[in-house]
Amino acid sequence: MDYYEVLGISKNASQDEIKKAFHKLAHKYHPDKGGDEKKFKEINEAYQVLSDAQKRQQYDQFGRTFDGGNPFGGAGQNWDFNWSWQNNPPGNEADFDLEDLGDVFESFFSFGGGGARRASKKDVRQGKDIKVDIQLDLEEVLKETTKKIILTKLVTCHRCSGNGAEPGTKLNECFACRGSGQVQQIKKTLLGSYTTFATCPECKGDGSKPEKPCNVCKGDGRIKGKEEIEFTIPAGVDTNQVVEITGKGEAGRRGGSAGNLYAKIYVKEHPLFQRKGDDIYVAQEITYSQATLGGEVEMPMLGGKSIVLKIPTGTISGKIFRISDKGIPHYQGYGKGNMYVQVLIKTPQKLSRKQKELLDELRREGL
Repeated sequence: MDYYEVLGISKNASQDEIKKAFHKLAHKYHPDKGGDEKKFKEINEAYQVLSDAQKRQQYDQFGRTFDGGNPFGGAGQNWDFNWSWQNNPPGNEADFDLEDLGDVFESFFSFGGGGARRASKKDVRQGKDIKVDIQLDLEEVLKETTKKIILTKLVTCHRCSGNGAEPGTKLNECFACRGSGQVQQIKKTLLGSYTTFATCPECKGDGSKPEKPCNVCKGDGRIKGKEEIEFTIPAGVDTNQVVEITGKGEAGRRGGSAGNLYAKIYVKEHPLFQRKGDDIYVAQEITYSQATLGGEVEMPMLGGKSIVLKIPTGTISGKIFRISDKGIPHYQGYGKGNMYVQVLIKTPQKLSRKQKELLDELRREGL
């Protein structure tokens, strides 16, 4: 293995070129980023030698076989793949503590080395989301439906109105972060020093602290309580769809924004109608005479109405008729699905004497 070829550089490459090549390849092949573990090991090994002036000189003179074939220690030592990221190996005088390799790569590649990576702008005081299951009858999905539920959750404290401070007292700027809600951390790594910003542990990201915490919520700005929530479910929803109700989750800590409520829908099976997408299917029995001679049959519709279905002459059992635009409304769209009716010829179990005589006569006629 040629270390220069591994890094894709010439033998006259400067230290700056070596470092840039390593950064680029390490970012590409790091296993945590879905890269090739074997390739990353080779890149790491090459960089450890070529970035050290003394080791590079030995390598240029003796090749990879110097020091018993191992450029990182005594003869015969077998170093684990993660050695350079977890330990400070013999012969490497660099002072580093790489707790989160992903953060290091992000810092160096985003800011060109030594840059500061600020914490996420997400509101650390935001309340948690809540998920609930809602059951609907099939008839209910035909139109927009309003539901009311009562949730036990964290609600805004009535005494301090959510700011966490006892009424009549004030909020003071956090002395640890000086009101920013973030504290700076400097870490030394194999690739150099870098700076990150983390949520302030003193004020938990608020940037301020109550002069005197609220007697009811103890400074949190929230208490356990119940809330009745009314929300609308659009027509056409189906099982496993989720309806989002913004701001109806748990209250945020000390005035933070509330979480959201997510209602997961379950549509009950209907005893007569079967739903497939936005279409509905139903079976309808007809008599032998209706199938043979044709006629009309009144049949129920989903939602309580009825419709007259015309049966053509010579209809066979199992034939399916399509009735357009009589299915389920398209979710957040226009129009409806279709209704499919499968007609089944009903065979009578009991016959009167006259019926038997008539059927016997039909049989003699070849029917």
